Amino acid sequence: MKNDMQRVCIYPKDVQLITGKSYRQSVRLVRKIKEELNKTTNEFLTIDEFCSYAGIKYEQVSHLILG
Repeated sequence: MKNDMQRVCIYPKDVQLITGKSYRQSVRLVRKIKEELNKTTNEFLTIDEFCSYAGIKYEQVSHLILG
């Protein structure tokens, strides 16, 4: 039986894949977005929050991250 669950969180490695930035720059970007959204360090960043911040449509990144 195949598990059809899709994840909701985005990680620096995903941001690196989407933006073409280095891993370290991606970590900084994720940290910056979380600070602007008033999230604590132990809270996750969602794919929707990243897309909203970056001005990218979810459909453009979903196949890169989830597929």
